[in-house]
Amino acid sequence: MNRRETLQRLGQALGLVALVETAGAVGMYLWPRKPKPREGAYGGVVTAGPVDTFAPESVTAFAKGQFYLVRLRDGSFLALSRRCTHLGCTVPWSETEKKFTCPCHASSFDETGEVLSAPAPRPLDLYRVAIEDGVVKVDTSVAVSRSRFEPSQAVRA
Repeated sequence: MNRRETLQRLGQALGLVALVETAGAVGMYLWPRKPKPREGAYGGVVTAGPVDTFAPESVTAFAKGQFYLVRLRDGSFLALSRRCTHLGCTVPWSETEKKFTCPCHASSFDETGEVLSAPAPRPLDLYRVAIEDGVVKVDTSVAVSRSRFEPSQAVRA
């Protein structure tokens, strides 16, 4: 084998390697892996804690889960998204005013997520709440959109 044949084979091998790498990159772009839901963080199931740790008429923020856990007067639970339904800004809870107020455009929501003042078009989204062996768990993998609050949306303890 002479020098010319050696260089040709080397070039062909490098071209084949480049082709395989390009095909792999295109495949990864077209079929991305779905992230696994992380337990205890947003996108997975968050264990909020024992039912007894949440007083009636309380709102507890869960920063890692990106939601508020609301315990209503009757003892039932709602998990509300922190995102305003107008433009997606994070809405903080005001304990003194007993409402959520969006800092971007002044939409406000009551403790059930209902719109008190516009421009928000609909109530805050919900996450599914489950109570297992006296422990509150919130599934943040899917936000549930709604048009108004209904008592059936709250989970009884």
